[in-house]
Amino acid sequence: MRVTTALMASTCLVLASCGQSADQDTPEAAISAEQTLMTQLIDAQPGDVIEIPEGTLKFDRGLSLTVDGVTLRGQGMDKSVLSFADQIAGAEGLLVTASDFTIEDLAIEDAKGDALKINEGDNITIRRVRTEWTNGPSQDNGAYGIYPVQTTNVLVEENVAIGASDAGVYVGQSRDVIVRNNRAEYNVAGIEIENTVGADVYDNIATNNTGGILVFNMPQLQQEGRVTRVYDNQVFANNTGNFGHPGTPVASVPAGTGIIVNSNDDVEIFNNEISDNKTGNIIISSLFSTGYSESSASESFDPYPEGIFIYGNTFSGGGDDPDTDELALARVMLFGTDGRLPDIIWDGFYDEGKQVDGEMPAALRICIDNGEVGVLNANGPSGYTQPSTDVSAFQCELDKLPAVDLGRS
Repeated sequence: MRVTTALMASTCLVLASCGQSADQDTPEAAISAEQTLMTQLIDAQPGDVIEIPEGTLKFDRGLSLTVDGVTLRGQGMDKSVLSFADQIAGAEGLLVTASDFTIEDLAIEDAKGDALKINEGDNITIRRVRTEWTNGPSQDNGAYGIYPVQTTNVLVEENVAIGASDAGVYVGQSRDVIVRNNRAEYNVAGIEIENTVGADVYDNIATNNTGGILVFNMPQLQQEGRVTRVYDNQVFANNTGNFGHPGTPVASVPAGTGIIVNSNDDVEIFNNEISDNKTGNIIISSLFSTGYSESSASESFDPYPEGIFIYGNTFSGGGDDPDTDELALARVMLFGTDGRLPDIIWDGFYDEGKQVDGEMPAALRICIDNGEVGVLNANGPSGYTQPSTDVSAFQCELDKLPAVDLGRS
C-alpha cells in the first residue's frame, strides 16, 4: 500500500501560505487544491491511499478516478470538505470508474450534478461521506448524492445525504448491496434501491424527504431488481414537497410517503419504525399508477409488485393529508374529513394472467402479518372509485429472504 501524502505534504502550496486556512477564499488556494488532488487521482496506483487534509477545498471542475484499488480518505465528513459551489465543468463532483474503491470521512458539497458517482465497479465501500447541497431543497440541486450504479458487492454505511433533487442515497442496476446506518434528509427520495438484485437496507434514518425509502424497478433499464430487505429503519415525517425535475420518475413520488415499493418483486419490509408520513406510511404500487411512460417498457418488463411481505413494523400517525387526488378522495369517502388512511396502501393492480383458479400463486402474493394494521386497496383498475379496506386477501406469510453477504464486515 502506498500512502499518497502529496496533498498533506504540500499543504503550504495548497493554502498559498502556511499561515492560511484551507477555506480561505483566494484564487491561488483554489487552483492549487484542485490541481494537487487532480494530479493525485490521475497518477494513482493500485493500493494507494490518498489523504485529504482538514479544511474546505474549492473546485471549479469535477474530479475523476479510473484506477482500481484506491482509497480516498479525509479527516471527517465535517472536517474535509470538497466544495463544488463554483463548478463550471463536469457532470459530477467526483466520478469513479474503478473497482476495489473506498471513500471515507469527507464531504462533497454543492456539486453541479451528482455529488459522488461510481460506475461499473466491484467491491465498493462508501463510508462516512456527507453529500449536501447547502442551499436546502431546490430543483437546481444535483440529482444524486451517493450514486453507485452498475456495481457489485457494495457497502454504503454511516453516510449523510442532504438536498438531492432525485435521491440522496441511490443504488441502481447493481448486485449484492448493503445500505446501513445512513441518514437521508431533505432529498426527493431519501434512499432508493432501483433495478438491483440482492439488497439489505437497515438501521438507516430517512426523514424530511419527499419519499423516505424507495424500492423501484424502472421499465427502461435492462436488469429487473428483486430480493430486497428493508428493516430496522426509522422512516418518519417525509413530507417535503416534491422538487424533482418534471418528467423524471421521482417527480411523481407523492410528498408524505414513507416506504414505496414499485414494480419490484420479493421484497421484505419488517421491524421498521414508520410514522407521520402524510400520504402513506407504506405504498405498494405498479407501473400503472405512477404516471411513468408505459410505452418505454419492454414486453418482458413485469410492472406488478409481487412477493411482498410486510411484518413486525411499528406505525403511528400519517395518512392524514394525502398528496394525490385519488387518495385524498378515498380518505374522505372511507374515514371522513378528520380521518386518516391505513398504514399500508396498495394501488390494486395485479397480473390476472398469473392467477390460478382465480387466485395469485402463494409466492406472488402481497402478505401482511403486522398485527391490527390496516390496508387500503385503492382499486386502481376501477379508476380508484371503489377503494376497499378488506384485509383478508393479505393475511398470509411468505418465506423469508436470505441476508446479503458481502464477504466482509
